[in-house]
Amino acid sequence: MRNFPYAGPGFVVLAAAAAALLAAPFAIRRANDAQADSNILRAKHVLEGDGLAVREVIDEVPLLEQINRANRAIAKLVEPSVVHVSTMMTQERRNFSAPYAASGSGWVWDLDGHIVTNAHVVEGSDRLQVQLYDGELREAELVGIDLRSDIAVIKISSGGLHASIRGDSSSIEQGDMVYAFGSPFDFRFSMSSGIVSGLGRSAGLVDIDYENFIQTDAAINPGNSGGPLTDVRGRVIGMNTAIATGRGNGVGQGQFAGIGLAIPMSMIESTVTQLIENGEVRKGYLGVQMASLEVLRQRPQQGVFAVVANDFKGEGVVVSRVTDASPALRAGFQNGDVITSANGQKVATNKAVSAIISSTLPGGDVKFEIWRANTDGGGGVKLELTAQVGELEADTNVAPQLLAAFTQVGLQTYETATAERAAKSSVPFRRGVILIEINDESELANSIPEGSTITAVFEQPIGSVDELYTRTLRGLAPAINRGMAQRNRLEIPLTVTTPDGRVLQVIVPIG
Repeated sequence: MRNFPYAGPGFVVLAAAAAALLAAPFAIRRANDAQADSNILRAKHVLEGDGLAVREVIDEVPLLEQINRANRAIAKLVEPSVVHVSTMMTQERRNFSAPYAASGSGWVWDLDGHIVTNAHVVEGSDRLQVQLYDGELREAELVGIDLRSDIAVIKISSGGLHASIRGDSSSIEQGDMVYAFGSPFDFRFSMSSGIVSGLGRSAGLVDIDYENFIQTDAAINPGNSGGPLTDVRGRVIGMNTAIATGRGNGVGQGQFAGIGLAIPMSMIESTVTQLIENGEVRKGYLGVQMASLEVLRQRPQQGVFAVVANDFKGEGVVVSRVTDASPALRAGFQNGDVITSANGQKVATNKAVSAIISSTLPGGDVKFEIWRANTDGGGGVKLELTAQVGELEADTNVAPQLLAAFTQVGLQTYETATAERAAKSSVPFRRGVILIEINDESELANSIPEGSTITAVFEQPIGSVDELYTRTLRGLAPAINRGMAQRNRLEIPLTVTTPDGRVLQVIVPIG
């Protein structure tokens, strides 16, 4: 009993020390957040051209120092919204599986914790981790991915975040100064500057269907992928995606060669919003087939196409065919029309036109400037057309043999899995493609119940019907390129999870 009078103060001291230790990280975090908020506010004053701060810069500071201060302000404004993304995945070897780590960049979309990055940074990952500007690490989960545009959304816990300021990519012009942020060669939270070298670029990337890149000479290197490209006010107007390496005509991951490519915000905004809200992306559809002027002029042509090849001067994309009952036909498009701009942006490639159309929500309008040939007396006229785009179906560009193969094994009706669709089928929600209806007479019906979910194809995770088709075609491509399709029956390996949690492997033959 004699010890208690002396133990009391000791417990108080220990408790106070423990409380201080627990509170210290939170206090430091709050102090860092407060400092970041203060830096962002001051940076905005300088960059937006208001307040005493900017007058002092203009009146009393030499020009080069003004530029220095502006660059510092942009760094302080943007850096808190930039993140480093680390991925862990399993790489399959001949006789064993090996862990494989990779990394890239990203940026905070909103205060709920949504992070935007490139699809190629996070696809196939088993684990995602995000490092914030102050060094804090947070686990992340995949929200949605759009392989065709190379855009992905992941999510971390909210709190202590600084959302990016989003700009308007349609307002930028060639020659504008821009800044690239990210982690080149793992030099984390780096910044480089340059100008807009060109707009509406297409690099012919194999894994991206929609290309409408901003070209910049701001230094972009491996690790910059997914990082923001900002304007002179720190507003994100694009996302760093690819580089020309200087090795032949290659575009991809290599050394900086003065040509960086970024996805414009006009494409990102629609895709990211839909991924967050729906987990999949609805894409606009016009209903035209297009050909390049270069290809058109290399081959003998007749009729309207001969007039186009001979008389049209400049850049554009030729409408080679207008689909029946399509938005394009209703808008007044004709075969031989040359699309010179879409939504005010000059276009020179099929992919640039497709990117602008696809990033427009179904029901939205796209304004076109076209050149139409005069087949009676030669020459042509400039016209403006407005098309209300429809919705591009996921299987529009899928080979009929692939759709037939899925139907033949018994997959009659399947849709992108959502919480609502899972609840309607009274099954647990899992990211993937939910099997709504399976042919009762198929072999598959004996082993897989309706309500099961396709979660992977070729051992690559999927989250939508569009991903199912895209990953299947990419998985089959090596065998097709090697000529195996003619010698052997091709097979599509699917990973299916049943409603009760069993994981099954299903082989879908083709041919």
